[in-house]
Amino acid sequence: MTTQPALTSVVMITYHTGPVLDQSISAVLAQTAPVELILVNNGNPPQIEEKLVALAKNEPRVRFVTGQGNVGFSTGCNLGAKNAQGDYILFLNPDSILPPQAVARAHEYGVKLARPYMLGARLLDGEGKDQRGCRRALLTPMTALIEAFHLYRFFPKQRLNLHEEPLPKTIVPVEAISGAFMFLPVADLWEINGFDEGYFLHVEDLDLCLRFSRAGGTIYFVPDIVVTHIGGTSKTTSEFLERHKAAGFRRYFHENFNHDYPQPVLWLLDAAIMMRLWVKLRLVKRGVKAV
Repeated sequence: MTTQPALTSVVMITYHTGPVLDQSISAVLAQTAPVELILVNNGNPPQIEEKLVALAKNEPRVRFVTGQGNVGFSTGCNLGAKNAQGDYILFLNPDSILPPQAVARAHEYGVKLARPYMLGARLLDGEGKDQRGCRRALLTPMTALIEAFHLYRFFPKQRLNLHEEPLPKTIVPVEAISGAFMFLPVADLWEINGFDEGYFLHVEDLDLCLRFSRAGGTIYFVPDIVVTHIGGTSKTTSEFLERHKAAGFRRYFHENFNHDYPQPVLWLLDAAIMMRLWVKLRLVKRGVKAV
């Protein structure tokens, strides 16, 4: 007799996500394992908000958290987690499409693992290519500088993103995963006080992974949970994204490595981050898509 997995609370932060949101919601509700879906409304057009309100009224597994305004991704995730009734939580981007067995498969792995643990999935873009954020090394001042100045040709073992390496055949520990898919026991999330709400958008997932590892947790990449992550669907400006990304990186390094690296190294990183921001904003003004 097979025991049914415990309830998983799937938390999605919605902000002008677009039509893919419907696909993402449908895929969550089609899971073979028990789920509830918590939609945190960080800002949507009135007609979409009305549609989500109606969904929550008609579908008992859906709850719609609204009225707080755009509080940012980290705060939105914590708000969703505080409303969770499940013993497990899955943070899922609203432009991510789950296969039907994704949550059940995560539970199958989870019951065999020592806690605290966190699971990440293989993320494919709309063209079926592996996305670079789904398995990563630890972001440190050193790996950041190597990436920023393209020094990985000389330090190939210091690459930050591991998506170009051969796909492992089974679950493997990694140092960081993407916030587009993060599965873990709810109690393990609150052991580190959830997401750092000092991050508004970007880098909060790397910070969570770092603090989780430092607290004794293990993070795993699961290659046979394959999620389609469209990405870039939220209607916001490139300037807005780049400014928050720069602020996130600066906070990450100063909060987590202030006592591990000499201040001049952090100042050099600050300069590199701000130079990158300046270049990106110049490209935006010229109409060139930043990558």
